[in-house]
Amino acid sequence: MDGAILAIDDETKILETVKAYLERAGYRVFCAVNGVEAQRILTHNSVSMVLLDLMLPDVTGEEICKRIRNGFYDKTARDVPVIMITAKTDEASIVHGLNIGADDYITKPFSPRELVARVGSIMRRIRPRENSLLTVGDVVIDREKRMVKRDGAMAPLTSNEYRIFELLASRPEKIFTREEIINKTKDDFDGFDRAIDLHIKNIRKKLGDDPKAPRYIETVYGMGYRIKQGI
Repeated sequence: MDGAILAIDDETKILETVKAYLERAGYRVFCAVNGVEAQRILTHNSVSMVLLDLMLPDVTGEEICKRIRNGFYDKTARDVPVIMITAKTDEASIVHGLNIGADDYITKPFSPRELVARVGSIMRRIRPRENSLLTVGDVVIDREKRMVKRDGAMAPLTSNEYRIFELLASRPEKIFTREEIINKTKDDFDGFDRAIDLHIKNIRKKLGDDPKAPRYIETVYGMGYRIKQGI
C-alpha cells in the first residue's frame, strides 16, 4: 500500500491529530492505540513508515521496533522507517531507541507540522527503493534488476513469467483476465490465451506454490488470476 503510514499511540487525541495532518498531506494512515492492535496491522498490511510511541500499555514500543527489524511481521519490511514518538527526553533513552533500529525520534509535546515535515523527508529518500521492489509474502520482486527471490533464493522465471508475475503483484487486489494479462504485458503468446495458464503453472512450480492451496497466485474461476489476498 504505497504511502501508508501506521501511527501507534495510546493517546487518542494525539492519534486523531496526527492522522488528520498526515491525510491532509496525502498519506493513507492506519491507527493503533496499543501494541496488540499495532502488531495485527503490521502482520496483515504493508506500510511505508511506522510512527511509534514508546510507552504503550501492553507491548512496549521498543519491543515492536525490535520485532520489525527482525522481520517478525509477514507484510512489513524489516527496513521500514520507524520514527519513535516519546515523552522520554533524556539522552540515554533517545540513544537506546536509535540503537535498536529507530530512524528518527520526536519528543512530546511536538508540532504536527514538524512531524509531517520529518515524514516527508524520509519518504522522499525511500520512494525510489519502494518503487523498485514489490513483495508478495516471502517473495521479493526487484523491478530494476528484473529478479524474483523467495526467502532470499533466486526463482528462475523466464522473461514472460517475470512480466506476468510482476503485473499481478503490482495490483494485488485486482483480478486479471487472461486477455488483460496478454495486453498489459505486451508479449507474444501466439494469440492463445490458454498459454497464460501454462505460464502461471510454471511460475507456481518455481515458487513452490500449490494451486490447490495457493500462497501467492490465486485462480478466480471463470475470471482469471490475482495475487492471493491476506498473505
